[in-house]
Amino acid sequence: MVKISITTSRRTEWVPVTREIQAAIAARPAWDGLLHVHSPHTTAGVTVNEQADPDVAADMEKALSRLVPWNAGYAHAEGNSAAHILTSLVGTSTLVPVKGGRLALGTWQGIFLCEFDGPRTRELWLTPVKEAT
Repeated sequence: MVKISITTSRRTEWVPVTREIQAAIAARPAWDGLLHVHSPHTTAGVTVNEQADPDVAADMEKALSRLVPWNAGYAHAEGNSAAHILTSLVGTSTLVPVKGGRLALGTWQGIFLCEFDGPRTRELWLTPVKEAT
């Protein structure tokens, strides 16, 4: 497993991390298979979405904040229940195909760390799952 660190700057922020992930796996020998990308946090998720237009990430942030408002009378004493709910909705991991040691994403796709309780320093755990030969 390879761990990478990502620093966020806002409470809610979709941070593109495709380049950082590609750089982290480039040091390994070229391989084909899947890459499991996992966020070990209860208030930050990971997803694949359009990365070519930054307005998409901004729209996702806005839509999710309308779906799960920050202040809605939650019982959790830390006051960040919305972040926990959003993380459960987005999910904490994704699988990405790898071909020849390169991420095999669609033309517009990118990988995002989805921060819901920042700013913070987060980790992503990258675990290669190699194809059977």
